[in-house]
Amino acid sequence: MLVYRRRAGALEVLLAHPGGPYWRGKDAGAWTIPKGGIDEGEDAMACALRELREETGLVVEGPLVELPAIRQKGGKRVRAWAVEADFDPAALTSLTFEMEWPPRSGRRQAFPEVDRVEWFDLSIARGKINAAQVALLDSLEQQFTAS
Repeated sequence: MLVYRRRAGALEVLLAHPGGPYWRGKDAGAWTIPKGGIDEGEDAMACALRELREETGLVVEGPLVELPAIRQKGGKRVRAWAVEADFDPAALTSLTFEMEWPPRSGRRQAFPEVDRVEWFDLSIARGKINAAQVALLDSLEQQFTAS
């Protein structure tokens, strides 16, 4: 789900930084839209709404605009919808996942799926987001320049 808001005539997007030790300290190209895998038999739009809620705590209402699907470097196909909403990053709540950390230590630790979210204007967001997802930002921007 690509959440956006309008501030002083400009678009801002809400991006999520993945949690866990592999993403700690990574910035450029590490941010993403809240997203996840579709459960068997689940509708793609319902999945996008569920993942947004699970990863951020944000529940949105209102019109959803489907964006053209993209394919990420690893081959994962991403379908996304844009929705206008506002959200206070301090209100972030995220599900957690467990993994062995440090590797081969035998210790399991819990980490948030998303460790933080922030609002970015489109020019800054393009440098923060996963490179393949820049096309989603472009599509959102085109929605507004076309109208």
